[in-house]
Amino acid sequence: MATQTNITAETSEEQLPDDVSTLKMMVLTLLGRIDDLSGQLYYLKRQLFGKKSEKLNPAQRLLFENLYDEVKAKVEGQRQPEAKKPKVRKNANHKGRKPLPADLPRQIIDIEPTEEERVCSVCNNPKRRIGTEITEVLEYVPASFFVKQYVRHKYGCKKCESDISIGQLPPRAIDKGIPGEGLLAHIITSKYADHAPLKRLEGILKRHGVDINVSTMCGWVGKCADLLEPLVKRMHKKILQSPKINTDDTPIPVKSKKRKGSTYNGYLWVYIDDSKNVVFDFTPTRSREGPIKFLGDYCGFVQADAYSGYDEFFRKGKATEVGCNSHARRKFEYAMDSDPVRAARMMVLWGRLYEIESRAKKENYNSAQLLEARQKEAKPILAEIKTVLDEYKNQVLPKSPMGKAITYASNQWEALIRYVDDPILDIDNNLSERTLRMVVIGRKNYMFAGSEAGAWRAAIIYSLVAGCKLNGHDPFAYFNDVLRRVSIHPADKIDELLPSNWKKPNSGTEDDSVVKEQMLQVA
Repeated sequence: MATQTNITAETSEEQLPDDVSTLKMMVLTLLGRIDDLSGQLYYLKRQLFGKKSEKLNPAQRLLFENLYDEVKAKVEGQRQPEAKKPKVRKNANHKGRKPLPADLPRQIIDIEPTEEERVCSVCNNPKRRIGTEITEVLEYVPASFFVKQYVRHKYGCKKCESDISIGQLPPRAIDKGIPGEGLLAHIITSKYADHAPLKRLEGILKRHGVDINVSTMCGWVGKCADLLEPLVKRMHKKILQSPKINTDDTPIPVKSKKRKGSTYNGYLWVYIDDSKNVVFDFTPTRSREGPIKFLGDYCGFVQADAYSGYDEFFRKGKATEVGCNSHARRKFEYAMDSDPVRAARMMVLWGRLYEIESRAKKENYNSAQLLEARQKEAKPILAEIKTVLDEYKNQVLPKSPMGKAITYASNQWEALIRYVDDPILDIDNNLSERTLRMVVIGRKNYMFAGSEAGAWRAAIIYSLVAGCKLNGHDPFAYFNDVLRRVSIHPADKIDELLPSNWKKPNSGTEDDSVVKEQMLQVA
């Protein structure tokens, strides 16, 4: 086999080898590098200036003769009923204004006609009320603070002037501190759900006449994280008992005096089970030790991207790897500019797989129906994709965007097709990517974690915020309730406080009633 020869800008003609096979190898190497660099340049330009959507232009389906009849039949099938439909107004899809939430407090303002208008202009007799019309306007009152004064009455024996008794303070999230649970819930929700840095929150509080600096709020967040940590540890145990786990990771800049530079990249790993329990785990590096330590002896399905850090876990453990078809499809989408015909064909085939999943979700398939649809419809499509991958493999350069996409899909093939044999599995790992998005948005605002301890606290609170979002809970309502209860809640009933099991109290607390009454008074 000919050896690879490096070529630089200063290489002269005399330095080139005479061997034809070596020259061919050099040409192929250079073409591969050119394609590789072109692909990187296209990707970077697209990230800066291009579209983020991965949707395929429907017109490109017509590039493939074997799919033309399918497209034509669909188009004609759509056109025929459209001709029979009556004309509809442009905003036919508009379903009307959504009603305002019924649980919002309402200030009733009665509006009567004038005295003259309440007298009949025909017979001069007084009119009587025959009905009402209600118009609702959504108003806003700036967030208000109020102070709870615990007046503890003392009792003593007048006769012997001893045996003094005093009312006991209720348990609080931060003992001997000034913040109530509602304020703590507001700070946590503002930073980790609404992505507002504490410095910005400090300015907001000052506008209300409350002076609380960033370091004080950091201390409060740390104490809340300590209180909530047992909930996250419990979710960790439940995740390891789940038949499947979705996982992914994202970097988070961290400040540390032990490392050179202003910040270094730590990593937050997310783990999600089939009951919507979520745990974020922080690691200082992206090494394989992170997932190995967290997952331990887990032996179910683990759905992740093709990051090599998971390879050692799958090699040593009993867990089964499940691939992400979204990742595989996305690499062909990146190759659209350099190889549009091949890339579009692959995207069409993967699109047909997603049509099956979309229909199953829309029609609410049960497990048996989903398994049947995947076995009868998805398997033949996957077989066609594999045939095309093998066909294209020897037609493109390995370093080109198309070559990289084919290599990724081929290497991950067994993991990519595993979802068709078990209805509890997903076609892709998009659930993890969507959950990590909250971290990505947050770090654009607060920019970095102040320390590794701060990153650990962020992981704890992000776990509960993400759990609230997946289970449809308001994070503020959750933290406002759980922070009041977590320190006195029975340990054997801790599952009741997890976002996957938590239920909002039926009636508002006494504090909520006070706030609503004050808001009405201000309005």
